[in-house]
Amino acid sequence: WNAIPLYLRIVLALFLGLITGLVLGEEALIFEIPSKVILQLLGALAPPLILIAVTHVLMTTEIAGKTAGRLAFLLLLNTTVAIFIGLTVANLMKPGTWSDFEHPEPVAAEEGERLSPVELLVQNVPKSILGPLGDKQNIIGVIIIAVAFGVALRSVKDKPVQDVQSIVEVAYNVLLTVLHWVIQLVPIGVFAIVAKVVGTEGFSPFKAMGAFILAVLLALSLQATWYLVRIRLFSWVRPMDVLRGMRDALVMAFSTDSSTATMPVTYACLTEKVGVREESASMGALVGANFNNDGTALYEAMSALFIAQLIGQDLTLAQQLIVVVTSIIASVGAAGIPEAGLVTMTLVFT
Repeated sequence: WNAIPLYLRIVLALFLGLITGLVLGEEALIFEIPSKVILQLLGALAPPLILIAVTHVLMTTEIAGKTAGRLAFLLLLNTTVAIFIGLTVANLMKPGTWSDFEHPEPVAAEEGERLSPVELLVQNVPKSILGPLGDKQNIIGVIIIAVAFGVALRSVKDKPVQDVQSIVEVAYNVLLTVLHWVIQLVPIGVFAIVAKVVGTEGFSPFKAMGAFILAVLLALSLQATWYLVRIRLFSWVRPMDVLRGMRDALVMAFSTDSSTATMPVTYACLTEKVGVREESASMGALVGANFNNDGTALYEAMSALFIAQLIGQDLTLAQQLIVVVTSIIASVGAAGIPEAGLVTMTLVFT
């Protein structure tokens, strides 16, 4: 089972869900429970994943003076372009409006509850590091967390802790272990959600999803074009030579869905096949892979806008920018971890 790539398992679960939904009809509503449980587990992992992953990246990354400034400029430029492309495509195509969808009744806010974007941002600043652990009503949730991390810690209980970095790395590895357990449940969640949707609502929601896929592919194509134009105008190497030289890294990234797993191949391709200096390759492949996750940021921001359009909730430009900022932070937290975008996306939606 584990030898089958996750995306194939998800596709298989999708088709099984379609068949099950058609056979059971309204009775497929029973699958709502497992889908909710898995989505809640994904949501529960998002905050600690962001906390530990960003802490780990900032602690372990070594960046030198002048080079750091150039890298920061390039990362900011690329991310800004990705944001602009994602927002533009989502607002022009409006994929969430392409099909009829029953909008839920909007929750009316009291006059005092209408918050500006700045007030909303301030309200989301954490009041306690322990957060949910301070909820006296959620003892079962605390027990679930304790059991999961207790089992995960068994594999690293003999690892010596010599400094602060060791502590962060142990926490990071334990969190990844728990994350992989939850990710194993994702195909089951897809099966349950698809069976329930098809059985109770038919195929109309998938028409909207088709429009969303087209919009995302267009946005990602424009972002890829931006990269190639930048290489052509501001680099000594030709874009096609870069694509040819980076083939191994591109194929491995596509098949593993992990920038971290692809890092050694990326570095080797840059230095050996493209001819980039070792210092530049280190900064681009190792540091950039952690911070410059434009595809994830673009996709998660577009996903949030798509869902907002689908349920008839129009977001102002200021609200869209909050979604974008959250997506950027979430993309750093998801850096290099296969399918972690599924986890951090729940944070962006919230």
